[in-house]
Amino acid sequence: MITDLVQIKRAGEKQREENQRFRLWLKRHNFVERRFKAIAQQTEEAIDCTACANCCRVATTQVTDRDAERLSRHLHMKVSDFFREYTIETQEEGRILKRNENGCVFLEGKLCSVYDARPNTCELFPHLVKGNGSLLSRMWHMPDRAVYCPIVFNTLEQFKVETGFKK
Repeated sequence: MITDLVQIKRAGEKQREENQRFRLWLKRHNFVERRFKAIAQQTEEAIDCTACANCCRVATTQVTDRDAERLSRHLHMKVSDFFREYTIETQEEGRILKRNENGCVFLEGKLCSVYDARPNTCELFPHLVKGNGSLLSRMWHMPDRAVYCPIVFNTLEQFKVETGFKK
């Protein structure tokens, strides 16, 4: 299992096209989603996210109204103040959490300062075991996430072995 972030970035970039082919290949083949989730769960349990936090440094986080309400309560502020102070509106992604030189505005070292009230997308990340829709529908984002997330990278590699995918 690879956990070094430099190796993950290099290998993920090198295998991006392969991972996109794998995602398309999965759409044309039958697989047991429960088995894939078990593989993903084992990988998630083997890798400590708090030793990495690369997702918080690299990815943006969309914020729903429900997320904003929960976070504003947690921070003891009005929702309108939360939106103004902690989010920005983008044309591509909609409302997202602001970022600073370290990544997410709530990232402190390798820990989330609002962990108990974090946005739903953060709670579900990396969206392999838990998430909206089927695992196959969530696979759309995995080639990009395999470039920065050790869990996604290693899980995709194990999925390929499990399915007999020809690289």
